[in-house]
Amino acid sequence: MTRAASAIGLRNARLLALVIPAALLGGAWAFQLLGGLYPCEMCHWQRWPHYGALALAVLAFVTGGARVKATLVAGAAALIAISGLIGVFHAGVEYHWWQGITACTQTVSTTGLSTDQALRDLLAAPIVRCDAAQWALFGVSLAGWNAILSLTGAAVIVSQLWRRG
Repeated sequence: MTRAASAIGLRNARLLALVIPAALLGGAWAFQLLGGLYPCEMCHWQRWPHYGALALAVLAFVTGGARVKATLVAGAAALIAISGLIGVFHAGVEYHWWQGITACTQTVSTTGLSTDQALRDLLAAPIVRCDAAQWALFGVSLAGWNAILSLTGAAVIVSQLWRRG
C-alpha cells in the first residue's frame, strides 16, 4: 500500500469519526428540542459515548503524528460502537425481547425551589419509559436506528483505519 493510500484512509476515518457522532447527537437533540420527544434514561446512556467519540475525533484533527491520530480515531470508533450496543439493548427493551435494568423515568431537580414550585415541576415533568418507543421509522425505533447507524459507522471507520495499513 502506498503512503498516499494510507493517508487517505486515515483522513477518511478521522472525518467519519467526527461526522457520525456529530450527526447522531444532532439528530437526537433535534428530536428532543424540535420534535418534543423527551429522552429516557437509556437514551441518555446512548449519547454519552458519542460525546466522548466527538472529543476524541476533534483531538485527532489537532494532534501531531499519524500513530496518535489513528489511536484517537480507533478510540472514537470503539465509543461509537459502544453507543450502538447500548442502542441494541435499548431497542430490545422497547420491543420487549428482554427486561430493562432501570425504572427509566425522567427526574426533575428541585434544588432551590419552594415546595409548591417543586411539586408543580414534578407533576408537569413527562414520564418517559424506556420500554415504549416514542417514534419509529419502518418499524425501527430511535434506539434501533442508533444501533444500526453507530455499529455500521464504527465498522466503516475501522475499515478505513485498516486501509491505512
